Amino acid sequence: MNIPREFLWLSNGTSVPWADVPEWPPAEFVAATAAELDRGGRLSAWFGVPEDAGTRLVAILAFDGDNTLAVGRSEPLTGSYPALTLRQPQAHLFEREVWEQHGLVPAGHPWLKPVRRQDGAHPAVGSFFEVAGGEIHEVAVGPVHAGIIEPGHFRFQCQGEEVLHLEIALGYQHRGVEAALAGGPHRATMSQMETVAGDTTIGHATAYAMALEALAGTEAPLRAQWLRALALELERLANHTGDLGALAGDVAFLPTAAACGKIRGDFLNLTALLSGNRFGRGLVRPGGGPLNLEPARAAQLREKLRTALADVAAAAEWLWDANAVRARFELTGTVSHRQANDLGLVGVAARASGLVRDVRFDHPAGWHRFAQMPVSTWPDGDVFARARVRWLEIQRAGKFLEEQLGAPPDGGIFETAGPPAADALAVALVEGWRGEICHVALTDGAGKFRRYKIVDPSFHNWAGLSLALRRQAISDFPLCNKSFNLSYCGFDL
Repeated sequence: MNIPREFLWLSNGTSVPWADVPEWPPAEFVAATAAELDRGGRLSAWFGVPEDAGTRLVAILAFDGDNTLAVGRSEPLTGSYPALTLRQPQAHLFEREVWEQHGLVPAGHPWLKPVRRQDGAHPAVGSFFEVAGGEIHEVAVGPVHAGIIEPGHFRFQCQGEEVLHLEIALGYQHRGVEAALAGGPHRATMSQMETVAGDTTIGHATAYAMALEALAGTEAPLRAQWLRALALELERLANHTGDLGALAGDVAFLPTAAACGKIRGDFLNLTALLSGNRFGRGLVRPGGGPLNLEPARAAQLREKLRTALADVAAAAEWLWDANAVRARFELTGTVSHRQANDLGLVGVAARASGLVRDVRFDHPAGWHRFAQMPVSTWPDGDVFARARVRWLEIQRAGKFLEEQLGAPPDGGIFETAGPPAADALAVALVEGWRGEICHVALTDGAGKFRRYKIVDPSFHNWAGLSLALRRQAISDFPLCNKSFNLSYCGFDL
């Protein structure tokens, strides 16, 4: 395997003693991390852990080809350290976040500015990169947008209609989720996890449950893992269907836009049939879950699933058969394979640029250890590719659900988990519908959360949207934006 001896390796959904995590002086830690990323690793998380003597840097690396994770940390430091971003662009936002939260300066970072907060209280707009020239003009969009949409600011540097550079400033939705988790688990923690990103309730709730189970040294019963897998794919179906409809709407192709809006609701209603509400809240809990699926309701879910899948297949065919749609989708907002890899993109955005990157395949945990799906990829990296990957995943999620509902496992759905281990670190990855969700839980001597780090897939992918707009007409922005469909609140933790 490609795991270096210096890093501690572990599997998805497991924990290790904090004392066993190897440490280096800061400069050596950055060099060791960069070397492993050069060897094919990927940065799943990079964050700070405050201590009396300073702040430790912690890296979680994913070795997808080996189905393995690795963890390392620095010695406590203050002041500055050599920027990892200079060797690995995928670290650029992580290092800005660490600087913002802990005051550690990544020396040499090419564009060091706040991620979420300016001067401790205001949204992180700050200064923007500017392109000089007599024919250059600047267009500012947001943070308030048309319709019911979360706030975010987009600053375009343009020459005529052509976008030379797009910079995205977020932070308007910052809710202090990670800070609120310190000292937990609290009574409110599960509800907070279910609303990290409201359209990804199952994804984040499952990652949290896996982390708690790893810290407790237990595992949810197989039937509970099966139920989580069903809910996760229903969440994927609803959101991908909604995105196909929204993409159709952005190019004024109303048949698919109207149909997918209705069918998305049908898939959400299947989640309600499974859990009692359309977003799956209350279904996933550490140790399993309180809700089962009896045969009669399973048969009803399967029948309604078939109808919804047939409906979305028809709506998708209208989309692919329309030459006007293909003309707007193809060669618009292209992110190359190399660019996607350098930026560390995940999920649909990565797979649409030809990267074979899917937690269900690379780091299977829970029910996906027993029932895997092919990774859906497309090579072109444009809007059409991101739409096609969604369609492939709709088909494969539908087939997965059909098969699973036809052969459910027996057994219970809940096993009481013990308290979290003291002074331990757990890592849980889940392939949410947008991409990789990473939760890292670090406990103190009493088994309480000393640090809880959440990396939503949007954190990796906003830079991909910026890159997709280069050399595009500014009028292509709504279409490119929808083809990524990233979360503001999932970013603004």
